[in-house]
Amino acid sequence: MKNIYGRLGSVLAMSALLVAGCSSGVDGSDSTAPESGSAAPGEVSGNITVFAAASLKATFTQLGTMFEAAHPGTDVAFNFAGSSDLVAQLTQGAPGDVFASADIANMTKALDANLISGEPENFATNTLIIVTPPGNPKGIASFADLADTDNKVVICAPQVPCGAATTKVEKTTGVDITPVSEESSVTDVLGKVTSGQADAGLVYVTDASGAGEKVTSVAFEESSGAVNTYPIAVLSDSGNSAAAKAFEALVMSEEGQKILADAGFTAP
Repeated sequence: MKNIYGRLGSVLAMSALLVAGCSSGVDGSDSTAPESGSAAPGEVSGNITVFAAASLKATFTQLGTMFEAAHPGTDVAFNFAGSSDLVAQLTQGAPGDVFASADIANMTKALDANLISGEPENFATNTLIIVTPPGNPKGIASFADLADTDNKVVICAPQVPCGAATTKVEKTTGVDITPVSEESSVTDVLGKVTSGQADAGLVYVTDASGAGEKVTSVAFEESSGAVNTYPIAVLSDSGNSAAAKAFEALVMSEEGQKILADAGFTAP
């Protein structure tokens, strides 16, 4: 992580050397501007890459636009995928600045791999819901109906947060689902249902809400026993920790929390 206080000392020392030969003031109006891509301590500029769970795509894209508007000259790039895939990429050396996981388990993996700087913050929770094609042609009304082999059901793979939550509900209820496929992200499950390749799928409430009329949603009470908590953290190898921390702060802010709530996320 870059030490912005060390940079402060360097900037002050340079200013002292230039005072005698320069007529510039301290209001930033002189011609000795910082090098491209750098920023004075406390300022936010430059690029960051955010690794975020697939279920965060809509909300984080909106937050990215808000962040860029608040900090002219910044650019936020996103890598959306299943949380387990994101951890694997980071472990293998993929560069990034922020990691937002759909569960605590995958954030813990990142912590154990020394990928995280500081303490992660929990910023949202999410719950599973059943989605079917519009009108629910198979009449699926409960979690137990997903065990009917006449129904083509798609779920997330066990290592993915939505899959781990599904497994937890199966164990709690004694219902054993035999899916036609296990997907690497919740958005892939949703895609199988909206494209007509499945009679039902297990996704998050937020994904179902975002799909609108493309799906019919079926809530089930057992989902309350498998709520996923979402943590966010700055990555230890971030090349722009100031901007990364500012983005994390936006997610945790009142404005960020409202965007998440409007999408169907609940507070941690």
